[in-house]
Amino acid sequence: MSRWSDKVCQRCGGGKGKKYRDLKYCGTCTYAVRKERSRNAHARALEKRYGITRADYDALYAAQGGVCYICRRATGKTRRLSVDHDHATGKVRGLLCRPCNNILGHARDDIEFFERAIEFLKNPPANAILVS
Repeated sequence: MSRWSDKVCQRCGGGKGKKYRDLKYCGTCTYAVRKERSRNAHARALEKRYGITRADYDALYAAQGGVCYICRRATGKTRRLSVDHDHATGKVRGLLCRPCNNILGHARDDIEFFERAIEFLKNPPANAILVS
């Protein structure tokens, strides 16, 4: 038996229900505490890895319209957008979804890679060889 058994929620003071009877918080507060701890851990990681604050991250997010800078599809609601940075200088460039960030990493930030990719999409080599 837990010391929290059959006591009210320590956060909101409400009843906890059967499932949360032995826990410190009710279901709503358990979820809120988990989200808060996750946000705080993310803020500490941003500071440690990139030297930016949570407010800096939020400002970047807002400046990008709340989407990945490259694909403009990912919103960061399900999985936070990654902080993209230049590995040579450590300077933060913006926020990207994981696939877009991985593409940049795979290309090793080589601009010619992307120029070739654009050319490939505009004029596929198979068009010259394969006649349909």
